Formats: sequence, C-alpha cells, structure tokens
Amino acid sequence: MSSRADISDPFRGNAHEMDVEAGTYALGPRSGRLLVLTGRAGLGAKAGHDLTIEVTRWRGEAVVEPDDPAACRVTVEAEAASMRVREGTGGVKPLTDSDRVEIEKNMRDKVLKADQHPLITFRSTRVEGDPGAFRVEGELTIVGVTRPAVVDGALADGRARGRAIVTQSGWGIRPYSAFFGALKLRDEVEIIFEVRLGEGRG
Repeated sequence: MSSRADISDPFRGNAHEMDVEAGTYALGPRSGRLLVLTGRAGLGAKAGHDLTIEVTRWRGEAVVEPDDPAACRVTVEAEAASMRVREGTGGVKPLTDSDRVEIEKNMRDKVLKADQHPLITFRSTRVEGDPGAFRVEGELTIVGVTRPAVVDGALADGRARGRAIVTQSGWGIRPYSAFFGALKLRDEVEIIFEVRLGEGRG
C-alpha cells in the first residue's frame, strides 16, 4: 500500500485464491495497516489536502471460519493518540512537516480527545457473506460513544482487506475546520485495512 491510489481499493488482488485457513489470528501493525482517509469540504476546499492518516498503535483478533461466516468474530482496539499523517494530496501548497504536526495535535486534542478517550474500539456482532465478499456488522466506540458500523471486505492471497465509512457527526464529532469554517474536512471518512493472516493461527 504505497500510495493513496493503491490503498483506496483494498479489494485489488486475486479473489479466486482463497488460501486463508480457519483459525484465530492476531492483528496489529506487524501484520498490516489501518488507515483513515479524509476529504475536503467548504468554500476553501482547494486550499486544503486530502489526508492519508495511519493508526500506528493498534491490536486485534480475528476468528476466521471460511465455511461458517456466523462463527467468525473480530475485535480491534486502536490508540487515538497514535494517528500520524502519512500523505496530503491536493491543495494549493504541499503539506509541510509543521502542517502534519498541527493536524495530528488537533486530531489528538480537539477531535478525538485522546486524553479522555484513549481507545477506539470495534467489536463484531454479525458476519455474513463468503471469503470473496464478506460484511461485518459491529459496534464502534469513538470518544466514548458507541454506534453501529459496517465493514465490507474480502479474503484473498492470505490477506484480509476491507473498508468502512464513518460519519463523524454520528459519534458527536465535529469535523475539523479552519479559516472560520471555510476549510473543513468532510463529515464522512473512510477507514481501510489490509492485514496478513499468515501468523498467530490458533
């Protein structure tokens, strides 16, 4: 996942090679990546950037039963303060290091309130579909608020790939804005992941 163009399509891969075995797998930065993609809105959108943000500290567990989706489960915990800006595309000027520091500080302190709510969690409640295209329904907790969320994904080539759309206001989050609201992030952000399921099988 070397560029935003690549990572924005987590389903690229050979969907015919379903070589993931049943088992319990540990998830985290060593096995894959968890990214948040943001977009711009407002009158000043041309001045801003579309951001690729990586969660650098997270952990989870996936119980995979390719022949029995109802038996599958997944849990993930992400540290809100561990988000780092990896890329900023668009905008009148390139994203600078000071821009990254400011954005990360705003995310940590104002948007996610990481000092009060250090963890973002997801716990599945229902899994359906098949290895080629599965759907995970679950409970997502952000800033202490728990609401339903849906993840769409696929298993191929020993990896799990997927995405979810999160509407920030649904969790009581006010999207980041600047210049008196002329420049702001879109309410909807995309969360994508790609993890290797070749380790930690139980």
